[in-house]
Amino acid sequence: MFYWSFAIINNRLAEFHFEAKKNKMVIMGHCYVDKSEYKTKKEQKWIIDDTTKYQFAYRNKKYRRIRELAAEGKG
Repeated sequence: MFYWSFAIINNRLAEFHFEAKKNKMVIMGHCYVDKSEYKTKKEQKWIIDDTTKYQFAYRNKKYRRIRELAAEGKG
């Protein structure tokens, strides 16, 4: 199945699309967005929740997870 979420990619807010396979997440692509595009309280909450979970660096067509807050006991 394919899903999407918000993330911080290269220090910018982005939507990323991914596929969940067994215990693995395969990122299909991303697009940078402005926070001002999302006006409802629900969307603002999604941005806060997702960006604390997902932070990536994108370079040479590869995604690298920068930080896993759950592993540090903060999320």
